[in-house]
This record gives sequence, C-alpha cells and structure tokens, in this order.
Amino acid sequence: MQKVNPATNCQIIPFPMTKRLATVREVAATLKEKNGRQAEAYRNKVADGLFEHLARIGLSEDEQDEEVGAFFSAVELEMFQMYDPSGIYGDRSVY
Repeated sequence: MQKVNPATNCQIIPFPMTKRLATVREVAATLKEKNGRQAEAYRNKVADGLFEHLARIGLSEDEQDEEVGAFFSAVELEMFQMYDPSGIYGDRSVY
C-alpha cells in the first residue's frame, strides 16, 4: 500500500499495523483484562485512534478498513497465544 502525495511528490509507505508488535501485545493484554462492555469500548477506542491515524497519513477508507481489520486479527492471535502459551493451537508465523 503506497501513496504519493501530489503536493510534495513523495511516496508514503505506512508501516503495517500487524507488524507493530508492541501495540498488538499491549492491546491484547488490555483486552484480556476486560470483558463485555468494557472490552468493546476499549476496542472501539483503539480502532477509532487507528482509523484517525491512517486517515491523517492519507490512506483510503478501504485501505484503513483492511489495516485495522488485520491489526485486530493480530490482536486475536496474540490473545490465543496468551491463553495457550504451549502453542498447541499452532504457530504465530503470520506475524
């Protein structure tokens, strides 16, 4: 996903959200501690922040949706790992 800013003719290549491992792990750990409405409110707050950031750097709505969806898939995988440290549910090679 690459964007060219017509004003400066520079290319913007955002770092994939799924590769922001510290953020993925932080969100997964926080969600693990919350439940119900608290978890939903936190997830929405994180998603809103991600959408705002991605819009600010010029990604289209479709690209934003894709990035945020992939980010929360990575969060889910991280949560599975937290609940299953033995790894019996598979590796985490998608990271």
